[in-house]
Amino acid sequence: MNVIPFVHHGLGNSSYLVEVGTDEAVLVDPSRSVDQYLRAAEDRGWRIGTVLETHLHADFVSGVREVAQATDADIYVPEEGQLRFPHRPVKPGERFQVAGFDVEAVASPGHTPEHLSYVLRTGQEPPALFSGGSLIVGGAARTDLIAPEMTESLTHSLFRTLRTAFSSLPDETLLYPTHGGGSFCSAVPGADRTSTLGVERQQNAVLAVEDEDEFVRWFPTMFPAIPAYFSRMRPINQEGPRLRDQIAPAPPLQPDAFDAARQGALVVDVRGTGAYAAGHVPGAFSNVYRDTYATWLGWLVPPETPLLFMRDEEPLERIEEESLLVGYERFAGWLAGGVEEWVKAGKPLATTPLIDASDARKALLDGAVALDVREPDEFAAGHVAAATSIPLGQLEARVEELPRDRPIVAYCGHGERSASALSILERLGFEKLLNMDGGFGVWEEAGYLQERSKVV
Repeated sequence: MNVIPFVHHGLGNSSYLVEVGTDEAVLVDPSRSVDQYLRAAEDRGWRIGTVLETHLHADFVSGVREVAQATDADIYVPEEGQLRFPHRPVKPGERFQVAGFDVEAVASPGHTPEHLSYVLRTGQEPPALFSGGSLIVGGAARTDLIAPEMTESLTHSLFRTLRTAFSSLPDETLLYPTHGGGSFCSAVPGADRTSTLGVERQQNAVLAVEDEDEFVRWFPTMFPAIPAYFSRMRPINQEGPRLRDQIAPAPPLQPDAFDAARQGALVVDVRGTGAYAAGHVPGAFSNVYRDTYATWLGWLVPPETPLLFMRDEEPLERIEEESLLVGYERFAGWLAGGVEEWVKAGKPLATTPLIDASDARKALLDGAVALDVREPDEFAAGHVAAATSIPLGQLEARVEELPRDRPIVAYCGHGERSASALSILERLGFEKLLNMDGGFGVWEEAGYLQERSKVV
């Protein structure tokens, strides 16, 4: 069985293109960035005839409609997902054939109520289990994304799924989960994205807990924070996302037009932290184009916000694609000629200095406040002494905890999240903002005073 994975490292998710027969393929859990699948299939002479969706996704906009439009593929989705666009609803336990392959839909609720996993079988080869978020390498996907009052019942469902849903499958079954390390849908730190049932039965901690009540108490304590945009994705995927050809790309704008457009839009500065620090459009949101760009855009920018892009060499098409991935579809434009043309036109620039650990220490000794915008587990493992901990995703809601009459030295793991934090504070009227270049690691390397604490 020829399985081609497509990994989005920022979201921590995988989609899979599976060869079935000589010229046909099945696509599992595609994201909205569908060109990668279409190119891969075309390069191999395959036709994507079937798309399998394991559940309604909370962390990205699904690409099932987009793929179906491009290929005329049949879309198979859990019946209980109640999607509102053309598809083939699949019942738990249902079996069907695709180009000579047997496909079995296995009920696997927990991560979501409607969740199905798909077992593909052909000939004497080991079965392949496409498990979505039910069983993943080293863990299982979280159960608290639907509603707080459903977390306990979904965790009970997950326990039963893990104990019984796949028990009849042999150890050599190949495991292809959608979620994995780096996903906010899981709490898995590892880098492995695929496995076998035999390995997971020996090593996976979620399979080692035999008492259901103990599991229900323990499992939700493993979850990371929930990005704010997660609550928006499930309804979009249920209703059916807009197709890409219905969404206008960002037009190039000269400085005057770009400046005028700022009145009803947000400037997203995707350049590196150094370029942003040296000079940026006042009030711009710094979100460096990198693997986690989409996550932080979705977490920190209100939905339906028109976006203006400030970029250098970053590819516009990919920036738009990553924005679409988390539901942003209103592209107001991008600054033609970049910051150089902005300056030539006499437009104002703001700066947010990058400083090294030594200068950060001096600023703190002179009365500045250290702001740690990392996640609680990162903060607990070690932080600048007396630092204020406000994770980036909570910053705007907790901004009143910060003084406005003292300089703020922000830091994270490298410098990108702290640049985002300072751009938010700048937009809210804070002044004297400093970004510790290189993050907590440079402070630690310098041997300056640090503390550890418990995760709250």
